[in-house]
Amino acid sequence: MREHYGSGVLTLARQLWRLPAPPDARPAGRLDHALVAVAAVAGILEAALRPDMAGRWFTLAAFLVWLPTLLVRRTSPIATVTVFGAVVLVEELVSWTTDGPVPDDLNTAVVALLIPYSLARWASGEDAVIGLWLFFLVAGSSLVWQDLPAGDRIGGAAVVVTAVAVGAAVRTRSLLRTRQLDDVRRLERERLARDLHDTVAHHLTAIAISAQAGLAVAETRPEAARDALRRIDEEATRTLAETRKVVQLLRTEDEAPHRPLDDLRGLESSGGPGPAVAVAVDDGLDALSPTVAAALQRIAQEAVANARRHARDVTFVQVRVERRADRVVLVVTDDGRGSIDVGDGFGIAGMTERAHLLGGHLEARSLAPLVGWRVTADLPVEEVR
Repeated sequence: MREHYGSGVLTLARQLWRLPAPPDARPAGRLDHALVAVAAVAGILEAALRPDMAGRWFTLAAFLVWLPTLLVRRTSPIATVTVFGAVVLVEELVSWTTDGPVPDDLNTAVVALLIPYSLARWASGEDAVIGLWLFFLVAGSSLVWQDLPAGDRIGGAAVVVTAVAVGAAVRTRSLLRTRQLDDVRRLERERLARDLHDTVAHHLTAIAISAQAGLAVAETRPEAARDALRRIDEEATRTLAETRKVVQLLRTEDEAPHRPLDDLRGLESSGGPGPAVAVAVDDGLDALSPTVAAALQRIAQEAVANARRHARDVTFVQVRVERRADRVVLVVTDDGRGSIDVGDGFGIAGMTERAHLLGGHLEARSLAPLVGWRVTADLPVEEVR
């Protein structure tokens, strides 16, 4: 039993050590620079206003040395903790060799809690283990050297542990959401694959019938055989155009709409519970490729459902499909005020993925602060003749 438990712990430790850094780390932005600037000013003011603080200028100088490294806490958290540890170590060595009083800490230095948080949130497993060990060593020695009550030492250690726990929790939640978004994209590709399958099957059936007809009359009516070959060429070209839209997609059990634009028009409603829905489709769009038409229908359906589920006090939803040169544009707007809840964002991710797979793009944004919402899908026109 003990051997099995020890083996499990060892396996868990190895997995933690090999854990890759999250892919969503971003470089410092304006808010990060503002945070560092505000902390620097606050530290200077605190040192100036605390004349009784032991070694205040030396402590301030050390603080201002490691503070800028918070700008790389996401992209290189191990560098942040290394500089922090080196500065604190030098500070303690100078105090020890000069037999001077142990310098007091700046209250502003509480921003150092971003270091253990960042290690748990952004570092790879190897860097996180090494960096947290170094931070706990430095923080622990600081708590020991200072003349503090036992309660303050325990509280300080608990705060550091809490920062690590919060970082790990946020990291886990981010990874889970990334996986959920990947699942949404995969499912949307599978639905699109089914739509393509239905279209390709139609064209292949036409090719097979034309080939059989051509073989039957090849010897007696050569001109009819040539007509059959031309039809086969046309159908094969259309089939190739459809199949080029997707690569290595799986099928699902969901049924694709047989007449997508008719289903889109069926979203219109003026009575009953929920907001009224008006649908306007330009003339001449019935010749759209079934794949593009199905994408318009699915995106419109999802956008209307989102308005009904999430918009506050929504009374009207407008669905508009129009032809613009070689593009077809779907616009869904509502008059809601804000949102009942934030939603999971997966509906928008699925709509965006479907639009991208067809060579288009999708935008979802608020029309004005807390007033209205608009979803715009722009897809290339592909007609079936």
